[in-house]
Amino acid sequence: MSRYYRLVVSCPDQVGIVARVANFIAQQGGSITEASQHSDLETGRFFMRYEILADSLAMGPDAFSEAFRPVADDFQMDWAVTDTGKLPKVVIMVSKESHCLVDLLYRWQGGELACDIVGVLSNHDDMRSLTEWYGIPYQHIPVNPDDKQPAFDAVEAQIEALQADCVILARYMQILPPALCQRLSGRVINIHHSFLPSFAGAKPYHQAYQRGVKLIGATCHYVTEELDAGPIIEQDIHRVTHCHTPKDLVRFGRDVEKSVLARGVRWHLEDRVIIHGNKTVVFN
Repeated sequence: MSRYYRLVVSCPDQVGIVARVANFIAQQGGSITEASQHSDLETGRFFMRYEILADSLAMGPDAFSEAFRPVADDFQMDWAVTDTGKLPKVVIMVSKESHCLVDLLYRWQGGELACDIVGVLSNHDDMRSLTEWYGIPYQHIPVNPDDKQPAFDAVEAQIEALQADCVILARYMQILPPALCQRLSGRVINIHHSFLPSFAGAKPYHQAYQRGVKLIGATCHYVTEELDAGPIIEQDIHRVTHCHTPKDLVRFGRDVEKSVLARGVRWHLEDRVIIHGNKTVVFN
């Protein structure tokens, strides 16, 4: 499998950015295999993602970054270079619902998700046998409803011990405390079983049923201190009618949830998502 360096950039928009970056890569002998860029005309912000064939360069990612720094400084860039030869470490968190976890593990084993799943954390023990069948460590961290902080301290300690680059809440039915959300900003991905911003919070399908909606959906988003209000990565929908019960909506929703979460996670792992305020630019 070919190895690539990914260059991801966000900066104030101006003439000459693409030419300067492309010229820099060409000067290093680099072969650009994928290029995406977007100008936000309302905010005057420019976004870019390049994939460069690693074998075409006579330098490693650290040397490439150091050589690129003067270009980045000239254009006031927020930027990063990642190496696909180094897989990001992922921790999955789950409660009792299995569909999202099952789907992620299946896709990971099939090579769809370029990552190393280093552990699954749960407030219940239900998913242990499934997780360990895949050879992944499982950690049961019960949550006392009267005092949740010790459990979240243990969760944070596990995330740090596993050196996780990304945390996926695959229907982990607990609200992370604000301090932990801040500490892991831009690194925690959640699937909400609703087409946000409609029907935030608990039992959204039942809320949708009571409202008589004709479309239900799911939202993959980054976690922030504000519940179900973080930058949205991906969404999808399923049409329903007056004939469908709340149980039907839950059943339809599971299919949407797992596909939306998988797409959002894959795009994040492939550095296709750039957070801009409370919005995202997704080069998918």
